[in-house]
Amino acid sequence: MSADATPVAPGIDGDELVDAACARTGLDDLGGDTFRAGLDRLVDGLRGEARLSELGTAITPENLVGYLTNRLQVVDWHERNPDAAATDIGPIVVMIGMGRTGTTILHDLLGQDPANRVPLTWEVDRPVPPPEAATYETDPRIDEVQAGIDVGHAARPELQAMHPTGARLAQECVRITGCEFASVIFGSQYHLPSYVRWITNDADMAPAYRFHRRYLQLLGAHHRADRWIVKSGAHLWALPALQREYPEARYIQTHRDPVKVIASLSSLFAYLGSIFSDDATVERVAPLWSEVILDALDRSVTAREDGSIAPDRVVDVQFEALMSDHFGTIRSIYDRWGAEYTPDAEARMRAFLDDHGREKHGIHHYAFAETGLDESAIRERAQRYIDYFDVPTEKMRP
Repeated sequence: MSADATPVAPGIDGDELVDAACARTGLDDLGGDTFRAGLDRLVDGLRGEARLSELGTAITPENLVGYLTNRLQVVDWHERNPDAAATDIGPIVVMIGMGRTGTTILHDLLGQDPANRVPLTWEVDRPVPPPEAATYETDPRIDEVQAGIDVGHAARPELQAMHPTGARLAQECVRITGCEFASVIFGSQYHLPSYVRWITNDADMAPAYRFHRRYLQLLGAHHRADRWIVKSGAHLWALPALQREYPEARYIQTHRDPVKVIASLSSLFAYLGSIFSDDATVERVAPLWSEVILDALDRSVTAREDGSIAPDRVVDVQFEALMSDHFGTIRSIYDRWGAEYTPDAEARMRAFLDDHGREKHGIHHYAFAETGLDESAIRERAQRYIDYFDVPTEKMRP
């Protein structure tokens, strides 16, 4: 489609979404068609399972066109910069703890050290042109992305207490693999049981991780550091593909009582789902996500037992230890890496925590009873994981 073609507002249709993204960018090379496997399943789920509200139906196409737009631009940049494909991104640390285990605050704190490179929301949302080191703190895209986030905060202020977001905060890998449409981010926003089962069990994740590397190559083209630190609990469902793409990766796995994790994630996903559907409830979300979460935790045990993740390549962090002593925990991580934990890095981290503390935006209230699940059955199912990693039991709210 030519750059001067008149864009047509797409419906929830794969071809229309692709046409809209091509019209917006004036580009038509999507880097192959591997993304269509996920996009087509996603579209089917949005039509047949998600029960979208009128608002959800109206805003979902723009959400998906955004991922396609970024894909087109990343592919185009690589075509214009062919040497980038041969560029080593350098050492990478992958945080593989499940959501609600302290990964967000740990990722953000580690990102305050200039030696660490974490992908920030503004650059993941607007990756092209690549960020420049000299203007990394003043790039106009920061304010543009933050303005959009502020609109969302005004409409849904409770979300900040559940999961803080901001243009300058670290972003998860699921937003990158979303461009391959092989990402659990869609299942966290919409009720998509068929898609979630596919992405956690049957999807070929190799193309998603190849694209993930290309994204990091682009983001780091003009702004590098000693190591990348990326994160998502979704990596637990795709460890073989992740390890094939990043065989030298080191890992941080955060751990928390699975009952708490399931209750908190179910509450968060129900709230996110309510943006797009009038039928989103914790009780509807929890049965699907409890099973796939417990499966992911099981896989993490298997990866240790079969040697897929060697003990010398991973640091385990307990949630309560992290929350009670952020900097002692971080110091122990650096010690395991054999990296220098400088006073300047800790000072930057402390300043960040002062501005972004756990209760800065309020408290996320949730209760396991809202899930409608059997707590004893969940604990029994999770016992292998709990025993292997010596995960403490937390007191549940009634």
